[in-house]
Amino acid sequence: MTSKELMYVKTIAEEKTISKAAQKLFVAQPSLSQSLQRIEEALGARLFNRTAGGLTLTYAGERYYHMATQILKMYQDFETEVSDINNLKTGRIHVGITNHLGTIVLSRVLPLFHTLCPNVEVYVSEENSCVLDQKILSGELDFAVMHAPGREDLQPLINYERLKDDPFLIVLSKDHPLASQGKADPDAPYPVLDPRRLKDEPFIMLHKQQRIRQVVDYVLKKARIQQPRIILTLRSYQTAQLLAAQGLGVTLVPTEYANFSQTSFNPAFLSIPAKYEAGWSMCISTLKSGFLSRADQMFISLVREQFGDKEPESQP
Repeated sequence: MTSKELMYVKTIAEEKTISKAAQKLFVAQPSLSQSLQRIEEALGARLFNRTAGGLTLTYAGERYYHMATQILKMYQDFETEVSDINNLKTGRIHVGITNHLGTIVLSRVLPLFHTLCPNVEVYVSEENSCVLDQKILSGELDFAVMHAPGREDLQPLINYERLKDDPFLIVLSKDHPLASQGKADPDAPYPVLDPRRLKDEPFIMLHKQQRIRQVVDYVLKKARIQQPRIILTLRSYQTAQLLAAQGLGVTLVPTEYANFSQTSFNPAFLSIPAKYEAGWSMCISTLKSGFLSRADQMFISLVREQFGDKEPESQP
């Protein structure tokens, strides 16, 4: 039962003759007669009584006509709704973002987006980057604004479009002996310290499921610190930085996060040599085989404009 067949029966019922219905439908009369015959044979029931005054509906025909009218109206309404979605008049997008990036990105992008698409609902899921990866793969999210994983943890089905890089810093108390051991480097925001110097230091770490921890583990592995002495594991980078500033241990955090969560304890910050690749990239993550609506594309374009530092670059 196709939409064409539904329209054929509906029009014949309303016009009461095959010839008038054929004219209205712009089809040949014999072709319409054959189509009606096939429909009735497939149903195993007559839909029309042939009378001198024209065609009248049988009981089965009345039921078919009623159903056809409803289905065609639903189909027409759906076409209108899809058209409105395509023209950004309505719709909904599902966006994933990390908690920290949410405070930075959404405050700048959402006002712009709602000016351009006032009737498009935005559903935001705030999770850590690892969880966002899984939600993209499961289809729960259209896309996510997050931090790309390291090479070893890239998801092959996800496209990571890099926006900008953010190097990590060593954070420790300003009274720590290593705080004054960094070497000045014009290309680094802070004095540079080789992380191998941290071999015997107590570490304040985030959980292994968090992207920051994955970057830290990678850096320490490159520094040949295979079993760091971890004295505390928690979820909040702000708390980790605060405790490091008070001398409880050392931690590593992204530069943007460090600047965002300055405290009255004034920790010491040290840059890490470039050879350790200590950093991550803010990115837009999408499913490689996924579909992005015009509203999705509009939101992503605004994120690029506000936060991209170069031409879009994708990681395979």
